[in-house]
Amino acid sequence: MSHEGIRFVNAEEAQKESATERDLPREATEPVKVRVHQTEGTGVEIEWRDGHRSNWTFAWLRDACPCATCHEEREATGRKPGQHKPRPAELLPMYQAPARPSAVSPVGRYALKFSWNDGHESGIYSWDYLRRVCQCEQCQRQNAG
Repeated sequence: MSHEGIRFVNAEEAQKESATERDLPREATEPVKVRVHQTEGTGVEIEWRDGHRSNWTFAWLRDACPCATCHEEREATGRKPGQHKPRPAELLPMYQAPARPSAVSPVGRYALKFSWNDGHESGIYSWDYLRRVCQCEQCQRQNAG
């Protein structure tokens, strides 16, 4: 049996990882309002119970897909969530439609699921994940420091 792709961590690493997982209070991951601007094609806005507001473009969300395949591909290439995958240099580059969901649906009371116009639909964007990848200036400063 192959264990390729499985990462084993020692107890100290596991403790550090779980400590960062516990950093957000419950109010920070409970949305009060969720607006998905599917018709306009602009993105998603969430107002959180703690008063914080988050916004993402659809292109950013597609490049930040949390599914295992996308996560592993980003990890292998050193890209961060939301960072666009570089396209190979081509003599005649093909047009690629901007990322846009063809459908959006809630997953229980904890997440959103997008069916993207490129056919991808396996990512489940939990409220916790979305809050952790908030793109506002305040969150960007906190994540950088």
